[in-house]
Amino acid sequence: MRTIVAILSFICITVNAQRAIVVFTTGGTGVKGNVTFTQEGKQVRIEGTVENLKPGEHGFHVHEKGDLSAGCASTGAHYNPYKKNHGAPNDAERHVGDLGNVVSEEGVTHIAFTDSVISLTGPHSILGRAVVIHSDRDDLGRGGFTDSLSTGHAGTRVACGIIGTLETGLVLGASSATVPAISLSLLTLGLVIRQFLL
Repeated sequence: MRTIVAILSFICITVNAQRAIVVFTTGGTGVKGNVTFTQEGKQVRIEGTVENLKPGEHGFHVHEKGDLSAGCASTGAHYNPYKKNHGAPNDAERHVGDLGNVVSEEGVTHIAFTDSVISLTGPHSILGRAVVIHSDRDDLGRGGFTDSLSTGHAGTRVACGIIGTLETGLVLGASSATVPAISLSLLTLGLVIRQFLL
């Protein structure tokens, strides 16, 4: 019975996963790309590719405002509804928007990690806010600079974009043929479970 409950829980989480995307089009530095966010239970999976960042680490943060009227400068500060100091993603003392660093190698940045603080739902959802990529490494609040505990001393804002919703589904870019197959699989599983319970 526990196995059945676990399977059903997994299916519900997967089918109802909420997704969002940020497309980096602003910053004036030639940086481009996109990153998707997928809510998986209490965690959010972040994946994407960004091009034309200089080699090395770059601060990667959710900022409080989805306002690009003055470019990346109008996105405000790091999203920080709990009024904490800046920190690393795994720190208890961190902004909600503190997602650490991404690494550019030969002009290409592959992003793939999860975070358990940001969310696409609830009163502190990141939807409609902005993601900003910075010119330099985020010191995670440990650098001792005057701005280490507010911005991570991560330098200027070289790219940004607003976080918008994506259509809910199992696979990004799935073909229309995928949906009937999924429905059939769920129906089959339901029949097996019903037979088991009888």
